[in-house]
Amino acid sequence: MMLRNTFVLLDRIGPQREASLWRSGIESWDDFISARRIKGLAEDTKAVMDVELQAADEKLSRKDARYFSSRLYSRDHWRCLNDLGDSVVYLDIETTGISNRSPITVIGIYDGRRMHTLVRGQNLNHRDLSSMLSSASAIVTFNGSSFDLPVIRAQFPNAVPDIPHIDLKHALRRLGFTGGLKRIERELDITRDERVEYMTGEDAVYLWRLWERNGNRNALNLLTEYNAADCMNMRVLANIAYRGLKRRTFDLATAARKG
Repeated sequence: MMLRNTFVLLDRIGPQREASLWRSGIESWDDFISARRIKGLAEDTKAVMDVELQAADEKLSRKDARYFSSRLYSRDHWRCLNDLGDSVVYLDIETTGISNRSPITVIGIYDGRRMHTLVRGQNLNHRDLSSMLSSASAIVTFNGSSFDLPVIRAQFPNAVPDIPHIDLKHALRRLGFTGGLKRIERELDITRDERVEYMTGEDAVYLWRLWERNGNRNALNLLTEYNAADCMNMRVLANIAYRGLKRRTFDLATAARKG
């Protein structure tokens, strides 16, 4: 659980100062508030920060995802994964092209228990998409900051709530994993059904055309299966990213003190 160990949500606290706090034994919000003095902070500054952390604790107890989305830089949104309840969703889209205006054909949303699939011409609409995302505490994508979310916002304005977004492409890159989603999956021995194991985005467009022009139900089923595999494997990757980034930040700093 990283949020209660997080101090970069405070004004004037950056990654280096945060790591310094951890190394000094100030590991949590409670540690900070209960300390009589914090090295390098004036007494009145600490008093203001105490109030801010108490407010953050109240927001966390209410699972106020929007608050933490606004207080944290996007590179730190991964810290929310284990703290904001069971409402994290894993999202992936399929389109007919690579521009923001290329029609979305499928949106997959996996909530950790059930796969929800919205298909163009069937159930893909603003109301249903907004409803599915309205109860989410965080959204996980792969390259979603550059593609999935801008495309959704262009075609379904205001459907995406202002909650933490974890883009696994960037989170995993910080751990040394580069390339596309399938390449990283293979590197980490994460499997998917052989029917969709070697499919690509171009294959997804081809399958959509078969469905759209010929009504080929098998093509649509394969397309949605491919999309679902992306979404569900992102949950596994998100756990790997969370553990790895926690080790590189909090665990490394506290181990240095204890060692």
